Amino acid sequence: MDDIKKIAVICGGSSPEREISLQSGSGVGNALIELGYQTSIIDFRDLNDLSILKNYDLAFIALHGFEGEGGDLQESLDSLGIKYTGSNKVGCRNTWNKVKCKNILFQNDVSSPKAIISSSLDNEDFNPFIKFEKEFGYKKNLFMKPSEDGSSIDIYKISNDDDFISAKMSCINKSREFIFEEEIKGKEYTLTIINNECFPPIEIQTKNDFYDYDAKYISNETILAEAKLSDKELDLMNKISLKAYKALNCSGWARVDILGDEDGNLYVLEINTVPGMTSHSCVPKSGGFAGLSYSDVVTKIISSNV
Repeated sequence: MDDIKKIAVICGGSSPEREISLQSGSGVGNALIELGYQTSIIDFRDLNDLSILKNYDLAFIALHGFEGEGGDLQESLDSLGIKYTGSNKVGCRNTWNKVKCKNILFQNDVSSPKAIISSSLDNEDFNPFIKFEKEFGYKKNLFMKPSEDGSSIDIYKISNDDDFISAKMSCINKSREFIFEEEIKGKEYTLTIINNECFPPIEIQTKNDFYDYDAKYISNETILAEAKLSDKELDLMNKISLKAYKALNCSGWARVDILGDEDGNLYVLEINTVPGMTSHSCVPKSGGFAGLSYSDVVTKIISSNV
């Protein structure tokens, strides 16, 4: 790490996650300045030529959404020989698309909630409940999610046809692929991995129906508690998280979202290759449970890619 002195923090962009990304970038940038790095916070929306990043020793990617997590940015940086934090293009593409991610998990014997796919929501004849029951032989409440997006944008819990109609009317863009995932009743966890090291898992406690956008970034009632697990349960969660992380070709750092049902079974929901670094975010919170400050977590992320 001694050769890293100048760092560009890439954030912002033009996705629906722009405001959260700016908050993440600001937090990381301030930490880097405190750590003594020459730091520039760059809004990806204003970055017309990636080659200017050659003036820096490292690009810290705090850019949420497709621009930062879809893999194209990483491919371009690799072609320019620019070092950056987080997974390469393969890991990003494997995790950004929820359908591809789920297929890879299943191929590697990692449990994930069963789901059906719809290429868009424009087909008035499509009914997710009928299709799910036809495919799997039982009925379930479902979570409607865009195949490619983050920060719980356009995610809705639907229990009946009226819920589905309301969700379609409320979503930002219905002319894209959606995944309809079965509800797993139990507890919601998230686990941070930095440099192949698992940090204390968090149990997410919210009064909302699920860990939606409001619960993540707005509500002050969401509790991010250190998960109370036995040694055996913790070992299992760590093993499953690392197995998913490696199967999806992730590197550097990531956050694994997990559901635990009432029988103790664990299901990997998804992996985030550019997790949030806001004051509400799980990664710095998990680091705190391990005795690390926000700046310590940033330092570990940098060292994981050097």
